Amino acid sequence: MVVDWEDRLDEWELELELSTRLEGSDWVTLERAAAETGVSRAALRSWYRTGQIPSRLVDGPHGPQRLVPLAPVAARAEASPRLRRSAERQLAEQAQLEILRHRVDQLELRLAALERRNPPDRDVQPS
Repeated sequence: MVVDWEDRLDEWELELELSTRLEGSDWVTLERAAAETGVSRAALRSWYRTGQIPSRLVDGPHGPQRLVPLAPVAARAEASPRLRRSAERQLAEQAQLEILRHRVDQLELRLAALERRNPPDRDVQPS
Protein backbone atom coordinates (compact mmCIF):
# COMPACT_ATOMS: atom_id res chain seq x y z
CA MET A 1 0.00 0.00 0.00
CA VAL A 2 1.42 3.34 -1.06
CA VAL A 3 0.68 6.29 1.21
CA ASP A 4 0.64 9.69 -0.41
CA TRP A 5 2.27 11.68 2.35
CA GLU A 6 1.36 15.02 0.80
CA ASP A 7 -2.34 14.10 0.79
CA ARG A 8 -2.11 12.80 4.35
CA LEU A 9 -0.35 16.00 5.46
CA ASP A 10 -3.05 18.10 3.78
CA GLU A 11 -5.75 16.12 5.63
CA TRP A 12 -3.93 16.57 8.93
CA GLU A 13 -3.58 20.33 8.35
CA LEU A 14 -7.31 20.57 7.59
CA GLU A 15 -8.13 18.65 10.80
CA LEU A 16 -5.87 20.96 12.79
CA GLU A 17 -7.36 24.06 11.19
CA LEU A 18 -10.91 22.85 11.89
CA SER A 19 -10.18 22.03 15.52
CA THR A 20 -8.51 25.44 15.97
CA ARG A 21 -11.55 27.21 14.51
CA LEU A 22 -13.93 25.22 16.73
CA GLU A 23 -11.94 25.65 19.94
CA GLY A 24 -13.97 27.86 22.27
CA SER A 25 -16.83 27.90 19.77
CA ASP A 26 -20.34 26.67 20.40
CA TRP A 27 -20.35 25.06 16.93
CA VAL A 28 -19.50 21.37 17.11
CA THR A 29 -19.53 18.35 14.82
CA LEU A 30 -22.60 16.13 14.71
CA GLU A 31 -20.59 13.38 16.41
CA ARG A 32 -19.68 15.62 19.36
CA ALA A 33 -23.22 17.03 19.64
CA ALA A 34 -24.59 13.49 19.73
CA ALA A 35 -22.06 12.40 22.37
CA GLU A 36 -22.70 15.40 24.63
CA THR A 37 -26.50 15.48 24.40
CA GLY A 38 -27.50 11.86 23.85
CA VAL A 39 -29.27 12.74 20.62
CA SER A 40 -28.69 10.43 17.66
CA ARG A 41 -26.99 11.80 14.58
CA ALA A 42 -30.09 10.86 12.59
CA ALA A 43 -32.23 13.05 14.86
CA LEU A 44 -29.73 15.90 14.54
CA ARG A 45 -29.91 15.62 10.75
CA SER A 46 -33.70 15.67 10.88
CA TRP A 47 -33.67 18.70 13.18
CA TYR A 48 -31.38 20.80 10.97
CA ARG A 49 -33.15 19.72 7.77
CA THR A 50 -36.50 20.84 9.20
CA GLY A 51 -35.04 24.10 10.54
CA GLN A 52 -35.37 23.20 14.23
CA ILE A 53 -31.66 23.90 14.80
CA PRO A 54 -29.18 25.90 12.71
CA SER A 55 -26.29 24.21 10.95
CA ARG A 56 -23.47 25.01 8.59
CA LEU A 57 -21.01 23.20 6.38
CA VAL A 58 -17.27 23.70 6.74
CA ASP A 59 -14.33 22.08 5.00
CA GLY A 60 -13.23 19.04 6.97
CA PRO A 61 -10.36 16.62 6.52
CA HIS A 62 -12.52 14.28 4.39
CA GLY A 63 -14.69 16.82 2.63
CA PRO A 64 -17.52 19.07 3.87
CA GLN A 65 -18.43 18.59 7.52
CA ARG A 66 -21.72 19.61 9.16
CA LEU A 67 -21.57 21.68 12.35
CA VAL A 68 -24.37 22.56 14.76
CA PRO A 69 -24.38 24.93 17.76
CA LEU A 70 -24.33 22.90 20.98
CA ALA A 71 -26.60 25.14 23.09
CA PRO A 72 -29.62 24.99 20.73
CA VAL A 73 -29.11 21.23 20.32
CA ALA A 74 -29.13 20.78 24.10
CA ALA A 75 -32.23 22.99 24.44
CA ARG A 76 -34.03 21.04 21.70
CA ALA A 77 -33.01 17.75 23.32
CA GLU A 78 -34.43 18.86 26.69
CA ALA A 79 -37.73 19.69 24.99
CA SER A 80 -37.97 16.23 23.43
CA PRO A 81 -40.39 14.00 25.38
CA ARG A 82 -38.71 10.85 24.03
CA LEU A 83 -35.25 12.00 25.13
CA ARG A 84 -36.63 13.13 28.50
CA ARG A 85 -38.18 9.70 29.09
CA SER A 86 -34.94 8.02 28.08
CA ALA A 87 -32.95 10.20 30.49
CA GLU A 88 -35.47 9.57 33.29
CA ARG A 89 -35.26 5.83 32.63
CA GLN A 90 -31.46 5.95 32.81
CA LEU A 91 -31.62 7.89 36.09
CA ALA A 92 -34.10 5.39 37.51
CA GLU A 93 -31.82 2.52 36.52
CA GLN A 94 -28.84 4.25 38.13
CA ALA A 95 -30.82 4.83 41.33
CA GLN A 96 -31.86 1.17 41.43
CA LEU A 97 -28.25 0.13 40.92
CA GLU A 98 -27.13 2.31 43.84
CA ILE A 99 -29.83 0.82 46.07
CA LEU A 100 -28.71 -2.70 45.13
CA ARG A 101 -25.06 -1.81 45.79
CA HIS A 102 -26.03 -0.50 49.21
CA ARG A 103 -27.97 -3.69 49.97
CA VAL A 104 -25.01 -5.85 48.93
CA ASP A 105 -22.71 -3.79 51.18
CA GLN A 106 -25.09 -4.25 54.10
CA LEU A 107 -25.35 -8.00 53.50
CA GLU A 108 -21.56 -8.31 53.32
CA LEU A 109 -21.27 -6.50 56.66
CA ARG A 110 -23.87 -8.81 58.23
CA LEU A 111 -22.13 -11.89 56.84
CA ALA A 112 -18.75 -10.72 58.18
CA ALA A 113 -20.30 -10.13 61.63
CA LEU A 114 -21.86 -13.61 61.62
CA GLU A 115 -18.57 -15.20 60.58
CA ARG A 116 -16.76 -13.42 63.41
CA ARG A 117 -19.30 -14.75 65.94
CA ASN A 118 -19.39 -18.27 64.52
CA PRO A 119 -16.16 -19.02 62.68
CA PRO A 120 -16.39 -22.05 60.40
CA ASP A 121 -14.89 -25.25 61.82
CA ARG A 122 -12.07 -26.03 59.43
CA ASP A 123 -10.29 -28.60 61.59
CA VAL A 124 -13.26 -30.93 61.96
CA GLN A 125 -12.81 -34.25 60.15
CA PRO A 126 -15.86 -36.09 58.81
CA SER A 127 -16.65 -39.24 60.77
